Amino acid sequence: MRTLTSLCLCLFISGCAHQDEVSPKPMVDVKVARAEVADIRISVRASATVFPREQASLAPRIIAPIRELRVRKGDSVSSNQLLALLENRDIIAQRQEAAAALEDATANLQKLSAGTLPTDIERARGQLAASEAVLNQAQKLYDRRNELFKQGAIPARDLLISQTELANARANYEVARRSLDLLENQLREKEIRIAESRVAQARARLALAEAQLQFTELRSPFAGTVTEQFLYPGDMAKPEAPVVTVMDLSFAIARGQVPETDAADVRLRQICVFEPVDSQHTGHEGKVIVVNKAVDPARRTVEVWCEIPNPKRELRAGVFGSLVIYTGAASNTVAVPLSAVQFAEGSRSGVVLAVDDKGFARRKEVLTGSVFEGRVQIKNGLKAGELVIMEGGYGLPDGAGVRFTENEK
Repeated sequence: MRTLTSLCLCLFISGCAHQDEVSPKPMVDVKVARAEVADIRISVRASATVFPREQASLAPRIIAPIRELRVRKGDSVSSNQLLALLENRDIIAQRQEAAAALEDATANLQKLSAGTLPTDIERARGQLAASEAVLNQAQKLYDRRNELFKQGAIPARDLLISQTELANARANYEVARRSLDLLENQLREKEIRIAESRVAQARARLALAEAQLQFTELRSPFAGTVTEQFLYPGDMAKPEAPVVTVMDLSFAIARGQVPETDAADVRLRQICVFEPVDSQHTGHEGKVIVVNKAVDPARRTVEVWCEIPNPKRELRAGVFGSLVIYTGAASNTVAVPLSAVQFAEGSRSGVVLAVDDKGFARRKEVLTGSVFEGRVQIKNGLKAGELVIMEGGYGLPDGAGVRFTENEK
């Protein structure tokens, strides 16, 4: 019984094996291309985002309601154009008051500089004149009594009184003269310095009022486009809250994150092309203007800026895409269509499906290089002239039979 069961099992297996040998394998239709020898430009590719050449979020220096908003989102503006006007009637009044104070202080300084003396100096002059008159009178009285004394008409006591009065008058005159000199030479200079200080203070208050008045005018620092509008007429503008955002997109800056391993070949002024993700067939050419000297520790990338002329504003801020930086050229190198390579994520290694002489697909590991005009450089793993599957090879197992048509150039 056991022998009969084993015999039946062997016959079943033999029949199945024979059936597999005679059943034809399925053929898959694919499109192939030949690996060619070509001269290509060596490039580095990185993801990138578009930024404006200049950007400013404009906020006022003072707190005041918005009286006029003269632009809206999307408007083009010129340099120094008035964008918004804040309430400024109180500041205008302060400026007028400061201007009047400056005029008054200037007039007072001119009055002192011209020689017009204050009241104290006028009083000192009067005292000097009075003491001089007393001195002259005392001198005449003394001279007359001295003659009378010599003639014996008056006693010596009367002459002594005249001498004392003359000495007092002379002392009073000297005190008055020195007081006037002191007032004219020192007090006048002090008054002029005080007047000059008041003029400077009044001029500073006027300058402050004029600066405050300028702060009520929000002007564009450069020519560009209004891309954001945060407040409206009647809203309270504050220094911490921007009113509008202005961007200069006459030149677009594509900021790319180049892998650390590729950044060594990137140099300033190299040609670069930005390809938006929503328009892969449209490239915008520019030049490298910034290569960061630091590596991002989290992403292990180096930031590179590509400046792109954008006169028609075709590129908008925030657009995402790929940045291709051309770092050199390679001659007589093997290249295949980009679609023929299945890349390993985050590396230049990949797999191609080559078609052998018997029409079977064979997996080959390759090391790629630069990508140029829809082709990719093959540094290792493939020879020129070999057929590679460029369409229909996704998920195809190694050794699968294929029917192919060769891609026409």
